[in-house]
Amino acid sequence: MTHHPGHTLPATPVFAAPAPRGLCTDCGLSRMRNAKDCGKACQFIKPDYPESETRVHGRAAQTDGDERFFGVSTVMHKAALVPAREGAQWTGLTTRLAERLLQTGKVDAVLCMVPDAKDRWKPQPAIITDPAAMARARGMRMGYAPLLALLEPARAAGHKRLAVIGIPCQIYALRQIEAQLGFERIYVIGTPCSDNTTTENFHEFLGLLSDAPETVTYLEFRADYHVELRFDDGRREAIPFLKLPLSTLRPDFFPLTCKTCVDYTNRLADITVGYMAGEGEQWLIVRNARGQEMLDGLKGEVRLAAPGSKGNRAPAVKGFVANTRRAAGGLPLRRMPDWLRPIVAWLQPRTGPRGLEFARARVEMKAVETVLHLRRSGRAKMKNMVPDHVWALARAYDLAAEPGERPAQSPTGKD
Repeated sequence: MTHHPGHTLPATPVFAAPAPRGLCTDCGLSRMRNAKDCGKACQFIKPDYPESETRVHGRAAQTDGDERFFGVSTVMHKAALVPAREGAQWTGLTTRLAERLLQTGKVDAVLCMVPDAKDRWKPQPAIITDPAAMARARGMRMGYAPLLALLEPARAAGHKRLAVIGIPCQIYALRQIEAQLGFERIYVIGTPCSDNTTTENFHEFLGLLSDAPETVTYLEFRADYHVELRFDDGRREAIPFLKLPLSTLRPDFFPLTCKTCVDYTNRLADITVGYMAGEGEQWLIVRNARGQEMLDGLKGEVRLAAPGSKGNRAPAVKGFVANTRRAAGGLPLRRMPDWLRPIVAWLQPRTGPRGLEFARARVEMKAVETVLHLRRSGRAKMKNMVPDHVWALARAYDLAAEPGERPAQSPTGKD
């Protein structure tokens, strides 16, 4: 496939970032002219999901059923792009959605991440206007990059209609400022995100997984409780979650922002493309008419099925709660005896939560993690930063709000 780098505007942000702050993933807003908008737009200050969902989707998420876990949805699918695209993390569905928007003229440009020229794992924000160039955006990046800083260059270039591919903290901020940006239309393709870290830390992690980390070309946490590695010689390796060296990572390997994320599933995207409930395929959450419009644009290219649900998440989440309590308290994680690891690794994909139950488990784990880590490291932030949908999930595991951890007038009247 021919790439046209000349069709991609320079991605270097125009404005320098301010001094580092406590909870910040450098979404890019602080590099824009109106950097002060961070105070009202940041997910880590005072997020308002019911208001934002109502503005974006036409209604807030229901407080029962699967919307309490995943946010507003009109339909969910298990999905695969057929045929899968070369170089894609899964099948290439995320980048294909954006590519099709460019091909049909629905958008003038796509804001997304491409690999840094010197490091395949480092994300680099890019403005892509040529459909063929979307191939550059395939695959997973690990780290932080100021995607939203490209909104102003995109507008200055005369683009009127955009697609944005982003992670939850980027998309939350985008939704708070989009009305003042002056674009005619913005399509938002969201990916779930959890436990991001710096690119430098990720290289350290690769070094623990492989004796030749520089040859690793692909890494994916799969829903069958394995991490898949691929190498530049074509070799593949699947490592059970239980054999990952997570307990040997230093305490600050994952920053507090990611330990306290309140939106795993990108609730304000028009369509979320992930894997958790895909049972080996991709998982789509169509959230509104724009999301359905994007999916309809790929008719005949996508295999769709209803997502399944198996197993019982409660034991897994309760075990996670116990380990997180220890980690948040500064205590070392308990290590499983080596002789038991192969047994549990064999049982997990057969008896553990799968499909939608796996996704529910991961969202509950994030809710628990948010409460416990903020309670230790940022209790003063809790009353504004932890939204109702997170408290509702945490309560199922005996984590109710303590005095001072919620606004005086809670919307639910509880806690």
